[in-house]
Amino acid sequence: MFSEAELLPLSGLQHLLYCERQWALIHIEQQWEENRLTAQGRSLHRTVDEAPDESRAGVRIVRSLPLRSLRLGITGKADVVEFPLSGGALVPVEYKRGRPKPGLWDEVQLCAQAICLEEMLNVVIHEGALFYGAPRRRSIITFTPNLRLRTEQAAARMHELYERGTTPPPAYESRKCDRCSLIEICQPKALQDHASAGAWLERAIRAASCEPQETE
Repeated sequence: MFSEAELLPLSGLQHLLYCERQWALIHIEQQWEENRLTAQGRSLHRTVDEAPDESRAGVRIVRSLPLRSLRLGITGKADVVEFPLSGGALVPVEYKRGRPKPGLWDEVQLCAQAICLEEMLNVVIHEGALFYGAPRRRSIITFTPNLRLRTEQAAARMHELYERGTTPPPAYESRKCDRCSLIEICQPKALQDHASAGAWLERAIRAASCEPQETE
């Protein structure tokens, strides 16, 4: 169990799974830059967060609900939690810009919200939903044992890196790095190329020192 003072932002799980270096730049070095994609995401969340709570179609819709899990050591908030008025399992809903992604970072963030709610309310939650802005429809996410385990592992890894307090080295991937708002701060390609050149030079020096010397 973690103490209140040790809790880390739940939203960091998404950053961590997207790129550990990105997570460290944001959550250890406190670096941040906005780009078009992050601005669109922030605007979408503001629209959702500022809407009032309401009841409709037999469901109580609660927005910006504070969350925490002392077991995983995370804290944050849910965009929306739907409480069925006639009983049944509640449903966390996370809003995302764009379309479903190839990785599991959105699913893990949503699963972490469910785990927080389970711990806080002593309930069991089987499913949640991701609402993507481009198709404007929900993707239903089942909280399988594998997804729960991946979420717990991500939370543990986040605390491990935070305790270590160091930023991982860059690993340039064009499909991720070119879309990241921190690319100018991170400089992944330049630093990776520099590290590769340095390693090559070090190997060359070692090899030269091991060559047999000519004798007269």
